[in-house]
Amino acid sequence: MHLVHKSFLVSAISIFLFQSCSHGTNNATLPPAAQTAKMDTAILAYNPKNADKRIDAVMQELYKTRGFNGNVLVAKKGKIIYEKAIGWADYLRRDSLKLSSQFELASVSKTMTSTAILMLMERGKLKLDQNVKDFFPNFPYDGITIKLLLSHRSGMMNYVYFVDDVFRKEHRDQRKGITNQQVMDMIAQYKPARFNKPDIAFHYNNSNFMVLGAIIEKVSGMPYSQFMKENIFIPAMMKHTAVYSKAVYNKIPVDVVGHDRGQWRYSVAQNFLDGPVGDKGIYSTVADLYLFDYALRKGVLLKKATMDSAYVPRNPLLHGHFSYGYGWRLFEAQGQQVIYHTGWWHGFRHIYLRDLKNDITVVLLSNLANGSLLKLHDLFKTVGMPIVRKSAYNGAGDTNEDQ
Repeated sequence: MHLVHKSFLVSAISIFLFQSCSHGTNNATLPPAAQTAKMDTAILAYNPKNADKRIDAVMQELYKTRGFNGNVLVAKKGKIIYEKAIGWADYLRRDSLKLSSQFELASVSKTMTSTAILMLMERGKLKLDQNVKDFFPNFPYDGITIKLLLSHRSGMMNYVYFVDDVFRKEHRDQRKGITNQQVMDMIAQYKPARFNKPDIAFHYNNSNFMVLGAIIEKVSGMPYSQFMKENIFIPAMMKHTAVYSKAVYNKIPVDVVGHDRGQWRYSVAQNFLDGPVGDKGIYSTVADLYLFDYALRKGVLLKKATMDSAYVPRNPLLHGHFSYGYGWRLFEAQGQQVIYHTGWWHGFRHIYLRDLKNDITVVLLSNLANGSLLKLHDLFKTVGMPIVRKSAYNGAGDTNEDQ
């Protein structure tokens, strides 16, 4: 009996330790999809000696003639073929950019906010046809659902201008950032006029994703920054990505400074409008954005059917080729589809492109807001993807080489 009891005790302890270790692993906190799919950071391997010389020539030309200043990554067929830091992180300090430099992603943040919303939907925490008033009863507008926010069809005004106007008229302190909840309270108090009725037309503005950020906090019961870290950044192994809000940080802890008006002397200091997150507020690197792309492709964050639903055009095609899905801009033509997003905020200007058919990822993050990212047709041609520019196609879908 003693031996049997001892054997049973050892077995029980072993089972307990195994279960304890299992619950201590990251998988216990990962999204359901992430428990069956794994990341492979080997995709980040890159030797500058093997840089694609054609892409390098295009980027050097973009730097010399168009003033591009920022970081770039191009990957094809699961392999980085070009990666480079070009120019200054902070011109006044003469600090050079590094590949590890974190940029304020501006509206590229919307791609991750939409991922978080769809993740909460998969978990049964919300439904896309739910009304904002289900989460915020004092919200002053009727008929605005989550799916209308995701596709910029809510008809809301842009909170950036509304809040800025209130702060100036009431002489509020512009140094301290405000939270999403505070913006929601201001909207409930002042009831600013809407731009349009819900679901009438596409109207891109930051209010949609600021509200989505507030909903993420309400549903998850944790700050947006924490939810994104635990459910997106960690599972996707995005170790150099974080949410930084001026409502939390007196000084955003990154070295890259935004420069506005296309001129170095206009460096931008963050203010109260850098408090709300969801529409912006995520800081990341070109490599981490490639990891995000990889995580989405491999089903680490969302089921394939859910992810595909985000890539369905939810608005009439603009110029016959361009639309917006759930948190993603879309280009479609002749069997081609490019999923992408742009960003422009406080001296930062970016474009993040994912050609799923040809397995090409292009990331350009710039901290000098000039027009250099409007001249990327040579880069698109060089890497072998469609030219994603509204003026690049005629009515028949053919490329207009002269524009």
